[in-house]
Amino acid sequence: MRKTLLGFAGAAALLLGLASPALAFEPVNVVHTEKVQAGPYEVTVGFSTWPLKAMQSLDFTFAPEDGITGKQGTLTMLYGNEVMDDDPLARHPRKREVWGLDVQALPEPGTWAMKFDITGPEGAGSGELKNLRVMEQPGPPMGLSWAISTIPLFGLVALIVVAVRRTRENVS
Repeated sequence: MRKTLLGFAGAAALLLGLASPALAFEPVNVVHTEKVQAGPYEVTVGFSTWPLKAMQSLDFTFAPEDGITGKQGTLTMLYGNEVMDDDPLARHPRKREVWGLDVQALPEPGTWAMKFDITGPEGAGSGELKNLRVMEQPGPPMGLSWAISTIPLFGLVALIVVAVRRTRENVS
C-alpha cells in the first residue's frame, strides 16, 4: 500500500513538474509593427523578430484597430507572385485578443507580401503589406547542420556494434 501511494505521489509530482514549464511560455513580444489599410479596417501587423530571416521562427500578430470581435478574415502569404499559404485568420494562441500565427517560419529569403481580406460590420475590405524583405537563413546551411547533428547517431551505432561484437566473443 505504501509503495502504491509513493508511486502515485511520484507520478503526480512528475506530471506537475513537467506541466509547469508549459504554463511559463512568455507572452508575445512585438518588436516591430507595420500598418495595413484593408478597406475600412486598419490592421497593425506585429513581428516578434526583426529583421526577418528565412527559416527563423517568429510570431506574427494581426490587430485590427477596433479589435477582432465581429470580424472574419483571410491571410494570403505571397512569395513573389506565388501563393504560399491561404488560410483564415485565427486567434493567436498566446495573445488571444488578436489574430496571429504562432512560431511560424518563412521558408525562402526574398520579397514576400501579406494580403488581408477582412469582413466585418463596416463591410468587406482588402489590403496588402508589400515588399516584406526576408534575409538569408541565419547560421550554416541546412544540409551542413543536419550532417553535424547526425554525428552522435553514428557514434551510438558504432558503440552498439562494438558492444554486440564483444558480447558475442565472450559468449563463445
